[in-house]
Amino acid sequence: MDSPALWDRFQKHLCSVPSLDLTLDVSRMNFADDYFAAMAPRIDAAYREMAELEKGAVANADENRMVGHYWLRNPQLAPSPEITDEIEASVAQIEAFAADVHAGKIKPPAAERFTQVLSIGIGGSALGPMFAADALTRVGEDKMQISFVDNTDPDGIARTLAKLEGRLDETLCIVITKSGGTPDTRNGMMVVRRAFEAAGLDFSKHVVAVTMAGSHMDQLASEEGWLERFPMFDWVGGRTSELSAVGLLPAALQGVDIESMLSGAAACDEVTRSTQTAENPSALLALMWYHATGGKGLKDMVVLPYKDRLLLLSRYLQQLVMESLGKRLDRDGHRVDQGIAVYGNKGSTDQHAYVQQLRDGVNNFFVTFIHVLVAGHDSVEVEPGVTAGDYLNGFQIGTRAALFGNDRESMTVTVRTVDARTIGVLIALFERAVGLYGTLVNINAYNQPGVEAGKKAAADVLELQNGLCRALTDAPQSARALATAIDAADQVETAYLLLEHLAANDRIAQLVGDTPSETTYSLK
Repeated sequence: MDSPALWDRFQKHLCSVPSLDLTLDVSRMNFADDYFAAMAPRIDAAYREMAELEKGAVANADENRMVGHYWLRNPQLAPSPEITDEIEASVAQIEAFAADVHAGKIKPPAAERFTQVLSIGIGGSALGPMFAADALTRVGEDKMQISFVDNTDPDGIARTLAKLEGRLDETLCIVITKSGGTPDTRNGMMVVRRAFEAAGLDFSKHVVAVTMAGSHMDQLASEEGWLERFPMFDWVGGRTSELSAVGLLPAALQGVDIESMLSGAAACDEVTRSTQTAENPSALLALMWYHATGGKGLKDMVVLPYKDRLLLLSRYLQQLVMESLGKRLDRDGHRVDQGIAVYGNKGSTDQHAYVQQLRDGVNNFFVTFIHVLVAGHDSVEVEPGVTAGDYLNGFQIGTRAALFGNDRESMTVTVRTVDARTIGVLIALFERAVGLYGTLVNINAYNQPGVEAGKKAAADVLELQNGLCRALTDAPQSARALATAIDAADQVETAYLLLEHLAANDRIAQLVGDTPSETTYSLK
């Protein structure tokens, strides 16, 4: 039951931003009365660093790069006229291209017009576009239907292509890759290209590139005469690229109002530049993360949006938060093993799943509720005087109370509705919270050494696989024998796993033994 003290605390710590149609309630986070005063020096330092970042400071020291995703929605903030012009030209190019596609001025050779979009990318080149597409789709109203290839899984690619069967002739592909060398994206493009060729279609007449000028992909698109090339900027990281061509082009083709997305983000940026912490929802989020996790990632963040359209928000935030904050070393080179684990699905589905553990199990998390005021399509009463939307709203409020009643912390972001402007606001809200939190815990929120290490490890594994294939003969050999033959005797386990994969896909012959060491492999 609500108490007068809780009501007073709610009013005191409710951050209301009418210009964004957004509120942030942190009253159910158990911080002490003096918490904000104690954290003032840290958050003030974060404000100063953020201001320098927006002016063009080299914030990603590992790669000697500026970090300029804030300029994407307000090009006049860019540190040079050249960057301002590049951003404005990119948006104009996207809008003109989408308009020409929708009008049939840019059309496929064998169909009246493009009706389908197939976006090929991974990580930051997929999660943001997928989130926005799912959130903003309007059945029967979208100008084009959009699908995604976001992995190097051949079965997953085949499933996506199957949905486009009979419609490849009216499908426009977008290949999104910064360098052109990302294997996952390259593989997806090659599989899709062969599907077009098998259908007797010229892939180059159905594809555009979003990539950096001069990249391998840019060169390929130029040589093959692709329909168009759109820029990616060196100073925008993948996880903060949704409001660049990476996300704006798919959205514009779908029929989303990208100007509203940009204006929503710009409006949120303006609000979250405030150094008055009580009025700054991004700063409050960052401070709540610090409070909940002890500044050391000691608890997980559960994202619970009570809206089906925001289903993919938790996946989008997983990358934004975990790739940004999951760092072994701080900026001084000390080992800190930082990060905040993020997971979530949607309400009220989760109340019939893992909320049981949240309420009664291990208290190793804090919840971020996303509450949407306007139910939408909510005229049908499921009980006298009660609609389905009333139930959804009741579940959210009730779950918040149930968690707090068992000493579980939560905060609630409330927006009025889900539209293009709201998506821009939410993206900007969490982007700045991540940046501010990075300063609070003294880590570089803009590099990703773990990702690069993973890519190198994968390349090493594939090099080993190629060596094993060269060592195969007609005579059966064990994994150890094959590994030894290519001077990789210290990688027998990896060799065995690779050989199992090749055998399962009918690329080599296998004679199964009683143990892995007795299993042998040979050429087919």
